[in-house]
Amino acid sequence: MEEKEISQAVIGRLPRYFRYLGELKDEGVERISSQDLSELMHVTASQIRQDFNNFGGFGQQGYGYNVSFLYDEIGKILGLDQTHSFIIVGAGNLGQALGNYMNFERRGFLFKGIFDQNPALVGKPVRGIPVRPMEELEQFVKDNGIEIAVLTIPKAAAVSVAEKLVPAGIQAIWNFAHVDLNVPAGVQVENVHLSDSLMKLSYNISRYRQENSEDK
Repeated sequence: MEEKEISQAVIGRLPRYFRYLGELKDEGVERISSQDLSELMHVTASQIRQDFNNFGGFGQQGYGYNVSFLYDEIGKILGLDQTHSFIIVGAGNLGQALGNYMNFERRGFLFKGIFDQNPALVGKPVRGIPVRPMEELEQFVKDNGIEIAVLTIPKAAAVSVAEKLVPAGIQAIWNFAHVDLNVPAGVQVENVHLSDSLMKLSYNISRYRQENSEDK
C-alpha cells in the first residue's frame, strides 16, 4: 500500500498535541474527548479528528481518546521512541543555552558535543562537556555516529560547516543561522529564524493596536 502523504501543517501540530497529552497524563487524566482537547488547545475538534485520522484515528466514537495510548503513539510518529545524538556547532550564548537545556534528554535527544572556532572557548565545559575545536568536528561526527547538528553560528560560516557535516554522516540540521542551506535530499533541515518570529509578534501587536484604535 502506498504511504499517505502527510501535510507539513499536520506534522507541525503533532509536537503540540504531544506536549498537551503529556501534561494530561501527568495530571492522571485517562481519557479525553476531541471536544475537551479542543477547548484546552484552542484547535477545533474537527481539526483534531482530521489530524489524528491521518494516522488511523486512535479514538472511538463517543468514547474519546485514551490519553496514555495516544501520547505514546504520537511519540512513536515523532520518532521519540528512539534516541538521537546531537552536537552543537557554535559555543556562544545561544549554543551554551541549548547545551544546558535538560529537557532534550527527556525527549530522547542526547547532547554529545559542542564545537567552536574561538580558542578562548575551547575546553570550557557546557553541562560537563568541554567545547572542542572545529578541527575535530568531522572526525567526532564519524566516530560517534552523530545524527543531528545544531548550528548556532553566523550565516557566513553556516554554509561551509554544513558542507563538512553532510559527508561526515549528519542526517539532520537544526539551523539557527539566518541562511538557507543547500543540502542533499536525504538530509533534513529545520530552520529557526528568531528574528522572523519577533517580527511576526511585532506585526500582531501593531494589528491589535490598530483594530482597537478603530473601535474607539
